[in-house]
Amino acid sequence: MGKIIHQSRITITREKGPTRKAEIEGFSDPVYYGVHGGIKKFYNVTPEEEHAATLDHIVGAVGG
Repeated sequence: MGKIIHQSRITITREKGPTRKAEIEGFSDPVYYGVHGGIKKFYNVTPEEEHAATLDHIVGAVGG
């Protein structure tokens, strides 16, 4: 097996409703996940504040 070059350490906690807070080791500011646009319409939820969905970050990482 090859040498491990990086291991992500992330803690995700649910804030309220669909909003989740991710704390990533090495970064001082948290990242917030939630719903917006068609996603909130699909799940029929109205968050207090819209945030990018985890799907947005996955697509950005693969396409970026």
